[in-house]
Amino acid sequence: MPRTGRPPKPAVERFERQTQVVDSGCIEWTGRIDRYGYGQFLPAGGRKANNMGAHRWSYEHYVGPIPAGYQIDHLCRNRRCVNPAHLEAVTPRQNVMRSPIAPASVNAAKTHCKHGHPFDEENTQRHGGRRICKTCRRARDLAYYYARKAS
Repeated sequence: MPRTGRPPKPAVERFERQTQVVDSGCIEWTGRIDRYGYGQFLPAGGRKANNMGAHRWSYEHYVGPIPAGYQIDHLCRNRRCVNPAHLEAVTPRQNVMRSPIAPASVNAAKTHCKHGHPFDEENTQRHGGRRICKTCRRARDLAYYYARKAS
């Protein structure tokens, strides 16, 4: 059934009505926020099927298309920000590694194992994408060997 009354306002006008500039330089989304803290925008009007991230819409409208397989990273670390200058298209790996709280980035930043041995070329073994300290592994293997030998 066709709608009657006024024609819908252009997407840009509706988008900009739901933003505000804050002191940090971010342009924060004041519209609907999803459970993860990202703004949600309906570019086609009231059709929920066309719902998309406000930051993604901002990037596509003001910068250009998002390459296939890429995500939009908030350089300012503010999920409500839709400022195109604060957004960058990156691979999922880059996005995770830039996060200060993601376990993968926290572990990648570690230079020593939990016992203080360095993660360097000669003391590090890789297994399933993880780093293993060879010194700790040797100590664990020896302890296991002597425990088995004693029993």
